[in-house]
Amino acid sequence: MTKIISSPNCGNSPKMEFLKEFNIAFARGNVEFITESVTDNIVWNIIGDKTIEGKEKFTEELEKMKSNKVGELVLEQILSHGKEGASNGIMKMQDGKKYAFSDFYKFKGAKGIKITLITSYIVEV
Repeated sequence: MTKIISSPNCGNSPKMEFLKEFNIAFARGNVEFITESVTDNIVWNIIGDKTIEGKEKFTEELEKMKSNKVGELVLEQILSHGKEGASNGIMKMQDGKKYAFSDFYKFKGAKGIKITLITSYIVEV
Protein backbone atom coordinates (compact mmCIF):
# COMPACT_ATOMS: atom_id res chain seq x y z
CA MET A 1 0.00 0.00 0.00
CA THR A 2 1.27 3.43 -0.91
CA LYS A 3 1.97 5.72 2.05
CA ILE A 4 0.42 9.17 1.54
CA ILE A 5 1.77 12.31 3.22
CA SER A 6 -0.27 15.40 2.38
CA SER A 7 0.65 18.82 3.74
CA PRO A 8 -1.94 20.96 1.94
CA ASN A 9 -5.17 21.74 3.74
CA CYS A 10 -7.76 21.67 0.98
CA GLY A 11 -10.30 23.35 3.28
CA ASN A 12 -13.57 23.91 1.50
CA SER A 13 -12.08 23.94 -2.01
CA PRO A 14 -13.64 21.10 -4.02
CA LYS A 15 -11.05 21.46 -6.82
CA MET A 16 -8.12 21.28 -4.40
CA GLU A 17 -9.65 18.19 -2.76
CA PHE A 18 -10.19 16.69 -6.23
CA LEU A 19 -6.54 17.32 -7.18
CA LYS A 20 -5.42 15.69 -3.94
CA GLU A 21 -7.51 12.61 -4.75
CA PHE A 22 -6.30 12.67 -8.38
CA ASN A 23 -2.65 12.60 -7.25
CA ILE A 24 -3.34 9.82 -4.75
CA ALA A 25 -5.09 7.81 -7.48
CA PHE A 26 -2.07 8.31 -9.73
CA ALA A 27 0.32 7.09 -7.03
CA ARG A 28 -1.84 4.05 -6.33
CA GLY A 29 -2.32 3.18 -10.01
CA ASN A 30 -6.09 3.77 -9.92
CA VAL A 31 -6.45 4.09 -13.70
CA GLU A 32 -10.26 4.01 -13.55
CA PHE A 33 -10.51 7.11 -11.30
CA ILE A 34 -7.92 8.98 -13.36
CA THR A 35 -9.52 8.26 -16.74
CA GLU A 36 -12.97 9.19 -15.40
CA SER A 37 -11.49 12.55 -14.36
CA VAL A 38 -10.27 13.66 -17.78
CA THR A 39 -11.96 14.70 -21.02
CA ASP A 40 -11.91 12.56 -24.17
CA ASN A 41 -9.46 15.01 -25.78
CA ILE A 42 -7.01 15.08 -22.83
CA VAL A 43 -3.48 16.26 -23.62
CA TRP A 44 -0.64 15.26 -21.28
CA ASN A 45 2.65 17.08 -21.86
CA ILE A 46 5.46 15.33 -20.01
CA ILE A 47 8.15 17.99 -20.47
CA GLY A 48 11.37 16.66 -21.98
CA ASP A 49 9.80 13.28 -22.74
CA LYS A 50 6.55 13.11 -24.73
CA THR A 51 3.06 14.43 -25.38
CA ILE A 52 0.10 12.08 -25.13
CA GLU A 53 -3.15 13.06 -26.83
CA GLY A 54 -6.60 11.52 -26.42
CA LYS A 55 -8.16 9.43 -23.67
CA GLU A 56 -7.30 6.09 -25.29
CA LYS A 57 -3.54 6.81 -25.51
CA PHE A 58 -3.65 8.47 -22.07
CA THR A 59 -5.16 5.29 -20.58
CA GLU A 60 -2.58 3.11 -22.37
CA GLU A 61 0.23 5.21 -20.88
CA LEU A 62 -1.25 4.94 -17.38
CA GLU A 63 -1.50 1.15 -17.74
CA LYS A 64 2.20 0.98 -18.71
CA MET A 65 3.16 3.09 -15.69
CA LYS A 66 1.28 0.86 -13.20
CA SER A 67 4.23 -1.52 -13.02
CA ASN A 68 6.36 1.25 -11.45
CA LYS A 69 5.06 1.00 -7.89
CA VAL A 70 5.02 4.11 -5.69
CA GLY A 71 5.98 3.42 -2.07
CA GLU A 72 5.30 6.93 -0.78
CA LEU A 73 3.66 10.08 -2.13
CA VAL A 74 4.45 13.39 -0.44
CA LEU A 75 2.09 16.15 -1.59
CA GLU A 76 3.68 19.47 -0.70
CA GLN A 77 1.37 21.93 -2.45
CA ILE A 78 -1.98 21.98 -4.22
CA LEU A 79 -3.36 25.13 -5.80
CA SER A 80 -6.47 25.93 -7.79
CA HIS A 81 -7.93 29.04 -9.34
CA GLY A 82 -10.80 29.09 -11.80
CA LYS A 83 -10.01 26.79 -14.72
CA GLU A 84 -6.47 25.97 -13.55
CA GLY A 85 -4.74 24.03 -10.82
CA ALA A 86 -1.33 22.72 -9.80
CA SER A 87 0.29 20.22 -7.47
CA ASN A 88 3.82 19.34 -6.53
CA GLY A 89 5.62 16.87 -4.33
CA ILE A 90 7.87 13.84 -4.20
CA MET A 91 7.19 10.25 -5.27
CA LYS A 92 9.36 7.63 -3.63
CA MET A 93 9.28 4.46 -5.68
CA GLN A 94 9.47 0.97 -4.22
CA ASP A 95 12.71 0.42 -6.16
CA GLY A 96 14.32 3.26 -4.15
CA LYS A 97 14.23 6.00 -6.80
CA LYS A 98 12.76 9.40 -5.90
CA TYR A 99 11.12 11.88 -8.24
CA ALA A 100 10.18 15.48 -7.63
CA PHE A 101 7.17 16.54 -9.69
CA SER A 102 5.10 19.58 -10.53
CA ASP A 103 1.86 19.13 -12.44
CA PHE A 104 -0.20 21.93 -13.94
CA TYR A 105 -3.84 21.28 -14.84
CA LYS A 106 -6.44 22.98 -17.02
CA PHE A 107 -10.05 22.13 -16.39
CA LYS A 108 -12.85 22.00 -18.93
CA GLY A 109 -14.56 24.92 -17.16
CA ALA A 110 -14.37 27.01 -14.02
CA LYS A 111 -17.14 24.95 -12.38
CA GLY A 112 -16.21 21.51 -13.74
CA ILE A 113 -13.58 19.10 -12.50
CA LYS A 114 -12.81 17.29 -15.77
CA ILE A 115 -9.17 17.83 -16.73
CA THR A 116 -8.42 18.73 -20.34
CA LEU A 117 -4.65 19.42 -20.12
CA ILE A 118 -1.85 18.24 -17.83
CA THR A 119 1.70 19.58 -18.03
CA SER A 120 4.15 17.53 -15.94
CA TYR A 121 7.69 18.32 -14.89
CA ILE A 122 9.43 15.29 -13.38
CA VAL A 123 13.02 15.20 -12.10
CA GLU A 124 14.82 12.28 -10.48
CA VAL A 125 16.35 13.43 -7.17
